[in-house]
Amino acid sequence: MPPISGPGRPWRARAWLAGLSLAASLSAASGVGAQTPGQMLSLPEALSLAAGFSPGRAASEARVVAGEAAVRQAGVRPNPSLGVELENFAGSGAYSLVDRTEVTVSYQQTLERGGKREARTGLAQRQLDVARLRGAVRTLDLLRDVQIAFAEALVAEADLVVAEARRVAVQSAQRDVDRRVKSARDPLFAGSRAEAITAQAEIARDDARSAAEAARARLAAYWGAGPNYSLDVKDFFDVAPLAAAPPTEVADLQLLAAERDAAIAGVRVEQSRAVSDPTLKAGVRYLGQGDEVAFVVGGSIPLRRYDTNVGGIARAQAERMAAEAEIEAARLARERNIAHLTRRMSASARESERIRTEVIPAAIRAVEQVRDGFNRGGFQYIDVSEAEMALFEARARRIIVLKQFHLDQAALDRLTGRHALLVVQTASAERRQ
Repeated sequence: MPPISGPGRPWRARAWLAGLSLAASLSAASGVGAQTPGQMLSLPEALSLAAGFSPGRAASEARVVAGEAAVRQAGVRPNPSLGVELENFAGSGAYSLVDRTEVTVSYQQTLERGGKREARTGLAQRQLDVARLRGAVRTLDLLRDVQIAFAEALVAEADLVVAEARRVAVQSAQRDVDRRVKSARDPLFAGSRAEAITAQAEIARDDARSAAEAARARLAAYWGAGPNYSLDVKDFFDVAPLAAAPPTEVADLQLLAAERDAAIAGVRVEQSRAVSDPTLKAGVRYLGQGDEVAFVVGGSIPLRRYDTNVGGIARAQAERMAAEAEIEAARLARERNIAHLTRRMSASARESERIRTEVIPAAIRAVEQVRDGFNRGGFQYIDVSEAEMALFEARARRIIVLKQFHLDQAALDRLTGRHALLVVQTASAERRQ
């Protein structure tokens, strides 16, 4: 450990202490200020926990079950009907006797034509596909929200690290000022100013600690847990190279394609409804006189005089065209958004790297130079405070830039379906259960 006193050594000692505090904060991440930090949590683990806990799964499962039942029901034939008719039951003259009553018992069946049953089944199957994909889209939306909450929690942890480093620096500077005030090298108000700045730094550190705990609690609420876990803040500062968007379609486009297929199936259903269905009837007639029996057959078919379902077919065709247009519009919007996010993320990554390699080292050198001059009596404490504030603002600016990067990363991952495999794995686990 370097000495903490002696000519030319106070700044080096303070720098060593601040660096030690910052390194400890980086290694402990959210363990700073946490009473019982738990296991380190990664983004994939957070996404898996949230996907497995989501109450929306039950709604998606119920809609899929409803769709499967609709497929079964769509293949059912129309029920037959059994009819009973009484003729000559009562009347006048010769038909006033009950023994002239004629009873007809008939069996009636409607025969579907035009492929109605196949069209219904096809539409129900397409609607089942839509229900499944809507569940996948909702899960991807949930994972995006979790990723945003994870990024915000990392931002809070990074703010805590910077606030803790600033608190250590201003406390060290206050000790130097107090020593100079006691030796009558600085006026009393210099000590009071240093004390106020230290108090502000401590308040900022405490606020950052509370904000970090609140951010962890918001994140853990996605799987019904508490904030007693840790996050590795290095995941926030390590910016991965941007990968090209996968060429495969994501669930959103697949959902629109399924809705288009359902619209096409709807056209077939409406076209089949334009075909008239005949009804056949066969029965037995009991003749009251002589106990004689006769067989009766008959049938009917609706006349296509008024309702030819032209409007229904036109509506279904318009819905199909709308679905096809929505696919193209969504595809173009997706490409635009991906290009915009990629450019902005590249700009954020470049700015963050330049702040790290150019601004922060220069700000550190400025603090060192001002501190050395301050120890030799060439500067005032306000100069030290301004130099340290410039370093703090540079670090804070880098956090703001990286926050935007990670938020854009969450939006880009949602657009490209980066976590689609997790949705498939979750669905497979649900089916096994």
